[in-house]
Amino acid sequence: MRVGRAAPSRRRFLRGGLAAAALAAGRYAVGRAAVASESYVPRGFRPGGLESVDAVVAAGVLSRAFPGGVLALGRDGALAHLRAFGRLSYDPGAAEVATDALYDLASLTKVVVTTTLSMILVDEGKLDLDARVHGFFPAFSGPAKERITVRHLLTHSGGLQWWAPLYEEVQGKPAYLERIVAMDLAYEPGTKSVYSDLGIILLGDILERIGATPFEEMARQRVLQPLEMKDAHYRPPAELLPRIAPTENDPWRGRVVRGEVHDENAFALGGVAPHAGLFATAQDLAHLAQMLLDGGTYGGKRIVSRATVELFTERAGIPVSSRALGWDTPTDETGLRSSVPGQPGYSAAGSLFSARSFGHTGFTGTSMWMDPERELYAILLTNRVHPTRDNNAIREVRAQVADAVVRALERP
Repeated sequence: MRVGRAAPSRRRFLRGGLAAAALAAGRYAVGRAAVASESYVPRGFRPGGLESVDAVVAAGVLSRAFPGGVLALGRDGALAHLRAFGRLSYDPGAAEVATDALYDLASLTKVVVTTTLSMILVDEGKLDLDARVHGFFPAFSGPAKERITVRHLLTHSGGLQWWAPLYEEVQGKPAYLERIVAMDLAYEPGTKSVYSDLGIILLGDILERIGATPFEEMARQRVLQPLEMKDAHYRPPAELLPRIAPTENDPWRGRVVRGEVHDENAFALGGVAPHAGLFATAQDLAHLAQMLLDGGTYGGKRIVSRATVELFTERAGIPVSSRALGWDTPTDETGLRSSVPGQPGYSAAGSLFSARSFGHTGFTGTSMWMDPERELYAILLTNRVHPTRDNNAIREVRAQVADAVVRALERP
């Protein structure tokens, strides 16, 4: 196992950023946190570097890759740059995005909640990564199925189908689990990695049983509250609605979705699911990112052991896969790197984040990447599925933002 260097001392989070008024001659809305002066440059970044990062996100707004978003960058133990762009929607008179806007995190829920809970339960000796899934679901049987472990679920290598429109046929967790357990496998377990919402739904139930606590309550008590993610919620309360970015004009529900989970299967599960459903701000995610970069501590308290952080964030060795345990990494065993969607080695982390980096993306247009070699994180929250999921321009923007962040450093 890789041994990490000592975590940086806990520094107070800085609220800052450079004004981007010169960009696009004010043709998009730019919000910013309070700064000491317009000439302030966060430590570790070169003068003008962050303006280049902002320009990439601003261009994404202008090209209608997304209506708006929030960018948060951290370096050397501090939140160095926090900026809002665009508007919450394309509707006339839509509110400008503020830095405390909430976004539907989609699959970031997998790493923020489910992966972090897995790490905690591994540390406590309650979750065995090599435990057989069959032991929790006796009906999950057959020669191949009975070899599948918790580790396979976390690395998306268990052979399960990636997705199914179960919401069209069933409602509620018992019916979902029964259907998933009964499905045939799509490939031989352990031979490759195929991203699977269904496997994470099984994992969530396993965690709930081991933790002997309802999933939503366990997420709040073990992850969100200790990390002071004060605006992070499943099923956010109505008073937060003005701050929440809408997602898709959903044909299935017959309305623009806002304040309720975009993912249909998570919706059919009641809005609380291990694979999707969490809403949060960029500041909330910054707390998680910093905890991981600090080797598992937050606010002077140990959340996860350093050894477990490193175990979960290094590439898991699945053939031709970039997957870690729960998290993703920017490179697989081929070593190819690209910032261009469709090219071999493409990663949402671009081509410049170190090979030891880890992160994840969400279908709605969210992403977070951490680079422990540079003590750096980059969080980008958008609602690229508004008003339709057919817009995939976010893939290019994500990689461009990541590359621009590394180029903005004093010593890339």
